[in-house]
Parts: sequence; C-alpha cells; structure tokens
Amino acid sequence: MISEKRILAVIPARSGSKGLPGKNILPIGGKPLIAWTVEQARQSRYLDTILVSTDSEHIANVALDHGAEAPFLRPPHLATDTASSVDTAIHALDFYQMQLGKTFDYLVLLEPTSPLREPQDIDNMVDKLINHSNEYDAIVSIGAVHEHPSIMKKIVGNNMHPFYDGFSSTGRRQDNAPAYFPYGVAYIVSVSTLYGQKTFYPARTTYYEIKRYQCFEIDDIYDFLSVEAMMRHEWDLP
Repeated sequence: MISEKRILAVIPARSGSKGLPGKNILPIGGKPLIAWTVEQARQSRYLDTILVSTDSEHIANVALDHGAEAPFLRPPHLATDTASSVDTAIHALDFYQMQLGKTFDYLVLLEPTSPLREPQDIDNMVDKLINHSNEYDAIVSIGAVHEHPSIMKKIVGNNMHPFYDGFSSTGRRQDNAPAYFPYGVAYIVSVSTLYGQKTFYPARTTYYEIKRYQCFEIDDIYDFLSVEAMMRHEWDLP
C-alpha cells in the first residue's frame, strides 16, 4: 500500500499461445518464464495482492509455487486470441470485489512476456503516478524505437512507399522526433478510470522510460532467445 491506496497486480497468462506454445512456463534463466514476473512483483513495497489470471491449472500451480495468488481459472471467453487485457483486468477486479469483498484503488498489469524488469521499475512507476494523481490516471512503460517509423515502408501492389508521408523525406530517423513503443514492464491505471474508460491508455496517461535491453517482448522463439541472451549479458546469469 502507498498513500492508503490499495493496489492489485494482475499477471495475465493464458495457455493458448500460438507463436510459442507453453511460453509462460518455459524455463528461462533457471526458472519458468512467469516466475520472473511473480518474483519481481513480490519485491515491490506497494503491491497488496499479486494475481495470476490464467485458464490453466498447470500455470496456476506454477504461480502459486512462486508466491502469487490464483483463486480462479479464467473463463474460456477471456482466454481466446481476441480477449483483451482490459476485460481480463476487470474480470479480476470483479472477482475480488464480489467473491472476496476486496476493492482496490489502482491496478498494475504485468505481462509475463516482459521479464526484463529492474528491481525498482514497478515502484518507480507507482510513485510517479501516485505523486501526480492530480494530473494523470495511468502510466505506461515505454522504450525508444530503433526501427524508426520514418524509415518504415508499406507495399501497395508491387510498389514500395513510405509508411507515413508526414515524416521527413530524408529517411534518417534523427531528422524526426524520437518514437516510443509501449512494452509490458508495467501498465498502471486507477481502477475508477479503468472501469470508466476501458483502456490502459486513458486521456491522462504519463510514461516511464525503460532501458534499451529491456525492450523485448516474448512472442516467438526468436524473442525468447533474445531475452535469454539479455538475462545472461545484463544479469550475469549462467
């Protein structure tokens, strides 16, 4: 808890990954992938409850083994390719309120496919949002994009065109404003805003910039190998 605000962390981990089957519990750096996010959440001074929302008993048991809660299995309609993180988060909030009588002021979404968090990241983001709650309702982790949109292309028929004509025509990324991508280190939003606007990017959203090596999300085997290499390089893992 911080400033008398109760915070729920939700770690979404459905079982049906197609890009990398079973990715949430694949061993990486000596432990299941999801264990990294659970343990990073447990290091926070501010998170009151850490929930793994999953449709898999196996994933739930791994989460429990590493110190998270898993009091329900996510219903099938929230475990499809098209189910949104917002719906998953609201389902978790509804469960705690209706089944356990617990309410929260803020929700932190921690994607297990972004395990390259540093120990202070979650609490730094919570601090920034709470300390500026009169200005912002949400905060998102972002990283600078090195494949800048100004040099990206689109294909029309057999022809190649700039993806967006509004960028400088030089093709040099430094001739345009820096671009950023939201990575899953953390998305934090006030619960009232999440219910009201149904998004992790409400009108009043600020940011937390992460380091270059943290800018990976595991969607396929190539991402997995890259993250594993970053763990070895940055964290001196065997």
